[in-house]
Amino acid sequence: MKVAVCSAQSYDRQFLLAANRDAHHELVFFESHLSEETRQMVTGFPVVCVFVNDTLDNRVLETLAAQGTRLIALRCAGFNNVDINAANAFGVRVVRVPAYSPHSVAEHTVALMLALNRRLHQAYNRVRNGNFALQGLLGFEMRNKTVGIIGTGRIGTAVAQILRGFGCRLVAYDLQPNSACVELGVEYVPLEMLYGESDIITLHCPLNPQTHRLIDAAAIEQMKQGVMLINTSRGAVIDTRAVIVGLKSSRIGYLGLDVYEQEGDLFFQDLTGQVIQDDLFVRLLTFPNVLITGHQGFFTAEALSSIAQTTLRNITEFERDGSCSNEVTVELLRSG
Repeated sequence: MKVAVCSAQSYDRQFLLAANRDAHHELVFFESHLSEETRQMVTGFPVVCVFVNDTLDNRVLETLAAQGTRLIALRCAGFNNVDINAANAFGVRVVRVPAYSPHSVAEHTVALMLALNRRLHQAYNRVRNGNFALQGLLGFEMRNKTVGIIGTGRIGTAVAQILRGFGCRLVAYDLQPNSACVELGVEYVPLEMLYGESDIITLHCPLNPQTHRLIDAAAIEQMKQGVMLINTSRGAVIDTRAVIVGLKSSRIGYLGLDVYEQEGDLFFQDLTGQVIQDDLFVRLLTFPNVLITGHQGFFTAEALSSIAQTTLRNITEFERDGSCSNEVTVELLRSG
């Protein structure tokens, strides 16, 4: 099938082309994000392949459907950037990559914890400038610390597996407790208890109406003084303004982000030399106890290979008989 691949970076081309050797689809790559302003670039493509920061709202989907698009193939697990109800109404199917390599994101999550705790980002810059003083770099042992995991799907479970090896006490909150986590010794507790007892809180939940800005001022007020907050899930799970207030009051002692609510205007591009217009993001960068990475938690060779293979398999299934084993349906949207 003829496939328009949006938001295509060099690594997307590399792994998709490798996976396409057996699939034999016609892949056409576009570096631009898909949005209302760029929707005409994919005119006439029966399949449009997109990533997390492409926008497929009602107007975009209406245009794509009118121009012959029948399938939206997401190169990710999340689908909050797609109006699933509109896609259903226009007769456009949506498929995703429900799981690729949870260990990639889990390992990056723990890397953020360790870097913040031992202040590696600060130490690195000091040593490069010839400053070998240790003042201000004091860390703590992870052993016996309480880590609260919000969301215990594949990634949350992988995080629990790693942290168990550090000797952490693990508590979690999820609407559907995971037996694999229970076997690891994870204790499921109410959200309020998780906030109050956790030295570290890490977010691994999907973005939906229930989790949108889950971490707000009220939630932060319930947390331990000096808590470490890590978000490698979706940017809008936290209220950035409330987090800034929490940093200023020292309620939040450490903040590690691999996602950001307005990341679509920033991430996956080189803005060196440009003035960043997002004042909230710039404010976050002023805190020495904040570490931000540009949505790279998924960025391993294993994960990219899995994403490419599943994406092309989804397209091949659709072409062969119209089946979509990884389809995002209205029913899935409601249950999520």
